[in-house]
Amino acid sequence: MILASLDDTRALVQLIARRCPAGSLLLLAGPLGAGKTTLVQQLALELGSVAAVSSPTYTLIHEYPTPLGWLVHCDAYRLPSALTLIDLGLDDYLARSRLVVVEWGEELLSHYPQAWLLRLSLVGETRRAELWQGDIPSLGNR
Repeated sequence: MILASLDDTRALVQLIARRCPAGSLLLLAGPLGAGKTTLVQQLALELGSVAAVSSPTYTLIHEYPTPLGWLVHCDAYRLPSALTLIDLGLDDYLARSRLVVVEWGEELLSHYPQAWLLRLSLVGETRRAELWQGDIPSLGNR
């Protein structure tokens, strides 16, 4: 899917909100500047949060209330391994949240094979998104 505009990003987060049931883990992969935090901001809005979403790069974990349960936003960029989030209570967050999103969390697929993986890439000025559940493509290119 090509994300040429904010409307495209909104359409993607609507799809994610529909496909990911409560307690889902969404792993975001992509280079710096690919729009991972922007995507989480739009996802929070889609889930009904009125909180201001910011990057958890230095705090590691932010939680946002939504009418459907907590949206938990983690960032593994500064961690030696994304697997460190397991020691920080990832399973507890999953058990009590609507959705847990981890930036730089692709490594967690080895422990959570049913997790959703969203790969963002930059093609010139345009972002491209590929959504997978585990190793199964869920969203093709358009």
